[in-house]
Amino acid sequence: MLSAGNYYAATAGSPPPLPTLGSRTEASVCVIGAGFAGLNTALGLAERGTENVVLLEADTPAFGASGRNGGFVFAGFSRGEASLVRDLGQARAKALYAGTTGAVELIRRRMVRHGIECDDTQAGIIWANWFRDQNVLKQRQELLAQAFGRDWQWRDRDQVRRDLLTDRYHDALFEPQAFHFHPLKYANGLVRVATAQGVSIFARSPATSLERAGEGWRITTPSGSVEARHVVLACGGYLAGLHRQVDAGVLPIATYVMVTAPLGARMDEAMRTRAAVYDTRFAFDYYRPLPDSRLLWGGRISVLDRSPHAVKRLLYRDMLKVFPQLDGVEVDYAWSGLMSYARHEMPQIGQVEPALWVAQAFGGHGVAPTTLAGELIAAAIAEGDERWRSFSRYGLVSAMKPAGFLGAQLSYWWAEAKDAWKARREKATEA
Repeated sequence: MLSAGNYYAATAGSPPPLPTLGSRTEASVCVIGAGFAGLNTALGLAERGTENVVLLEADTPAFGASGRNGGFVFAGFSRGEASLVRDLGQARAKALYAGTTGAVELIRRRMVRHGIECDDTQAGIIWANWFRDQNVLKQRQELLAQAFGRDWQWRDRDQVRRDLLTDRYHDALFEPQAFHFHPLKYANGLVRVATAQGVSIFARSPATSLERAGEGWRITTPSGSVEARHVVLACGGYLAGLHRQVDAGVLPIATYVMVTAPLGARMDEAMRTRAAVYDTRFAFDYYRPLPDSRLLWGGRISVLDRSPHAVKRLLYRDMLKVFPQLDGVEVDYAWSGLMSYARHEMPQIGQVEPALWVAQAFGGHGVAPTTLAGELIAAAIAEGDERWRSFSRYGLVSAMKPAGFLGAQLSYWWAEAKDAWKARREKATEA
């Protein structure tokens, strides 16, 4: 029977117990939003010796995209590497990208140092070519090597089809430094570590207003308030309605995930690798094997936050296009969640006005960039570090709501149509 919840929440175990803010309190920094961006910021501040850090969450930590995503941990941003070079030049683009490779390693170190058990699977990630045309792979591999110093390894068609038992793919690139994990278990681990280091985390304490109070800020919740010198807005796609310019800078966009019942030996009928996989289409599938022999499958973006049954119907069809041999497998979980997208496809990280900071718009590619964002903002507040200015090219541009929703959906449909047209053209040339 299809569950109304999501797999991560069902398997993460009991979350750390957290209080609700019930009084007036003072803080050096108040972080609003306990997803990965907020948790990493709060922990980064604590690690740098900042005291009296308060973290407010409207629901429970990682309730939004951080606890619902595909669990891929890899470098880069939603905006592609070639676009970064065009935007910034090679040196600045390389520096930004290096921040995310460092973030991947920081996640690994934190898992080890703090004993965070999160089903991490150190098996890399495969970027599988949906099309016969190898140029997209060759160009990206060359760019990553020459401009970014990253070695993504070539996998020819025979290798790909030994690992992935489908004729849907051709060649592929393999990113060996990447891995995949249970994001909610990791988030709960960050909660435990941050709390142990003195961060005061309050669940079910939505911030309902934000106003100036002298040189700092006053944040009000239904049953309390926080007076803070600095405020960090890290609400992602679940906008808090606290600052008009911040909310106007992003579109909350839905994406979909499902998880099968345990497949047992049937997993080997589809996958003989434990790497995670995504493909070269703009409107790509992504999937990965889970430790309990389930298959997690995700994809699509939409302005619609669909029901579990609707999500299952869409994604099951996508799965069978790749692995028809899995027809008939049961699906135990299906869900959607909201991500925050900016028009420029890059995170919005930095200072909005004095002592007011933002970390949002990670666009579905957020595990490493949210970690980077937390480090940059924590270093800025605690140490006066100005590396956050490297993101100044990508500011709070208007998302053009409500027209932006229609534009985003039309852009996605157009990309789907181009993918389908290219696939049909290749199939016609084969005949």
